[in-house]
Amino acid sequence: MNSPKWLDRILYPFAHHTLDLPAGKMHYVDEGKGEPIVFVHGTPTWSFVWRQQIKALSRNYRCIAVDHLGFGLSEKPAGFAYTPEAHADNLEQLIEHLQLKNITLVVHDFGGPIGLRYALRHPENVKNLVILNTWMWSLEEEKKIMKISRFMAGGVGRFLYLQMGFSANFLLPQGYHEGKHLTKDIKLHYQKPLSTSENRMGTWIFAKALYESASYFDELWQQREKLRTIDKLFLWGEKDKLLPVHFLDRWQQAFHEAKTIKYKAGHFVQEERGGEVADAIHSFILRK
Repeated sequence: MNSPKWLDRILYPFAHHTLDLPAGKMHYVDEGKGEPIVFVHGTPTWSFVWRQQIKALSRNYRCIAVDHLGFGLSEKPAGFAYTPEAHADNLEQLIEHLQLKNITLVVHDFGGPIGLRYALRHPENVKNLVILNTWMWSLEEEKKIMKISRFMAGGVGRFLYLQMGFSANFLLPQGYHEGKHLTKDIKLHYQKPLSTSENRMGTWIFAKALYESASYFDELWQQREKLRTIDKLFLWGEKDKLLPVHFLDRWQQAFHEAKTIKYKAGHFVQEERGGEVADAIHSFILRK
């Protein structure tokens, strides 16, 4: 595929790859050689959010970063479901297509309940889990999140997401602790893939999924013991304004043996602490 004119090839110098799925073409990055690291993004981001880690880690590892359908450089088909479950199906197809073995799986935001389903289904093929500011359980007890999600599912919320680009234009900046990291150029790379109302459907479905996918999230959490034998690293932006601080507590209580590194960063810790996150992943893989 050709690069769009707005894509800065210095910021994002990676070769383009696509996988033909029944619903549309899914774009992904596949850089470097060695043990595979699979990066799974959330909303309103795409593989661009992992660019600093891919640049650093692809010197020693094979780095694969997907763009979910509806995001980034992937197609944005009108008839696709855009639910976390549907994205999890696509990710599993990509991993099988590339025949990846002994994966280090790196997940963030909605990439958690998308990517971790693969780990639950195939724990024998996941060597490491690196978890950044995400969740894997029903959010029904989070009254504030539920109230916002239900509101966004209505007509006003649909208008805000599809017509006003609420996710990339308004929510994205809230995900940064230090606004200096969200330069005009960086923000442009999150806005451009979502430049029309038709292209924003995936972001709106995610907003609704916070409560509509509660049973799916709960199903994942009920199976969490399957992850017990996989080595885990939590990299957490402790200044996150989008997810409650106690989410990390819940992860740590469930997997007290896991290593945790906290950063004075917001929700998009891989943006604000790019080099440090890459170094932490590299050290974690090399620890044995």
